[in-house]
Amino acid sequence: MENIVLTIHLIISLCLIGIVLIQRSEGGGLGIGGGGGGGAMSGRPGVTALGKLTWLFGIAFVITSITLTVLATQNSGGSSVLDGDGLLPPATTEEGAIPSGDVLLPPTTGDAPLTPPRVDE
Repeated sequence: MENIVLTIHLIISLCLIGIVLIQRSEGGGLGIGGGGGGGAMSGRPGVTALGKLTWLFGIAFVITSITLTVLATQNSGGSSVLDGDGLLPPATTEEGAIPSGDVLLPPTTGDAPLTPPRVDE
């Protein structure tokens, strides 16, 4: 079910991108008809077929986005990513095992501060 909705979502997003790119910035799609077509004294341009399609694809995009979110939440089963097995290293104290604590720091040999290696060596 999720794959079907995802496929529909991708098709809708491509159609929405195409419809938006076809339209002119002044509101007249493809420049046909010489403008918005709302009348000389009208402050609001007329709604074109491309404008209606943009609204349709936009609403469908939002609906499929919400549907995908709901499906992903239902499939997660309430578990967290951190609840999975094998994500954290085992806490063992055997020789050669991963030490607990500051794993990313190099071992220190004394009280002297760590210095970077010299370039000329």
